[in-house]
Amino acid sequence: MKLHRLYAVMRKETREIVRDQVTLATAFLFPVVMLFMFGYAISLEVEDVSLGVLDQDQTPSSAHLIDAFAESEYFELTRNYSSELEIRKSMEINEVKLVLVIPPGFNALLGRENNPEVQLLIDGTYSATALVALNYGMTIVSRFNEEKDESLIDVQTRIWYNPSLRSLIYVVSGLYAVIIAAFPPLLTTLAIVREKESGSIQQIYASPLTVPEFLLGKLIPYGVIASLQLASIVALGYYWFGLPFNGSLGYLAIAGGIYVFCNVGIGLLVSTITNSQLLAVLLALVITMMPSILFSGFVFPIYAMAEPVQLYTHIFPGRYFVDVSRGIILKGAGPAEMVRPLSFLLVYTLGVFFAAVAIFKKKVA
Repeated sequence: MKLHRLYAVMRKETREIVRDQVTLATAFLFPVVMLFMFGYAISLEVEDVSLGVLDQDQTPSSAHLIDAFAESEYFELTRNYSSELEIRKSMEINEVKLVLVIPPGFNALLGRENNPEVQLLIDGTYSATALVALNYGMTIVSRFNEEKDESLIDVQTRIWYNPSLRSLIYVVSGLYAVIIAAFPPLLTTLAIVREKESGSIQQIYASPLTVPEFLLGKLIPYGVIASLQLASIVALGYYWFGLPFNGSLGYLAIAGGIYVFCNVGIGLLVSTITNSQLLAVLLALVITMMPSILFSGFVFPIYAMAEPVQLYTHIFPGRYFVDVSRGIILKGAGPAEMVRPLSFLLVYTLGVFFAAVAIFKKKVA
């Protein structure tokens, strides 16, 4: 091996890297972005769990127990209910994760032979955090017993939507959003970049096609493929993994179609602003797959993240489809409960497409 030849190649490659500002920025910027993403998104602590209360006793003793929950670092009192029907609707839209139900006669039974009962209702969608939150609730009731130094309170627990607390159920039901956010955008990302690199894009510039026609022609075939992907993985989740299906298949199909074209549109938008296939793929991964894993609530519940990160999650469509898929599949939620996340996905899809149309300027050959 001749060192002077090795040195010549190294010098040449170094100059090319320095001149390629995009590659250089990518090399240093992406690791920093990933560090901040994982550092702030991944939290194994369970704090500020949204708490709902149904107080049917309305006495100082019941108020004292409610204060014990609300003043703890584990729970944040979000809603007070007047009926069990309100509780079910609230849990379907992920408004609360744990509900304390205090029945009538709670205060009258304190200090008597018959122990008073309270009920803890927990959303079991996130099995690991649900179990931790339930233990926190039991601990608070135990401390309340010690303070009152009276008859013990019997705690009845009910776990909704995932009574067995199987992690497989919440993983698979959220994985649909991650898979559709990962692969379809990569396909459409290369749709235009490939033509730019080969030069065949010039034929499009010279054709009578309008920009919306050209982009829709690119978008729809990949959208159909991605829709078939979603249908296949939902079927596998039900038949192979035994995932329960408590909602409407038709409503899931509509929601899934909107989400599919949203992600395919993101890939198309990336392809309009990049000229390199490598850069396009890297950018698509950072914009779609990584946020869908970290910021969608797929693995780590959003309420356990830092508050600035919780706000940040609102800009990623994966967050909304995780809520929709779990809401429909596990909770049997209908249009009324899912209207907010679906509205966002629809607006996001239209916004991405029109942004791609605005950026992709038709040129004359």
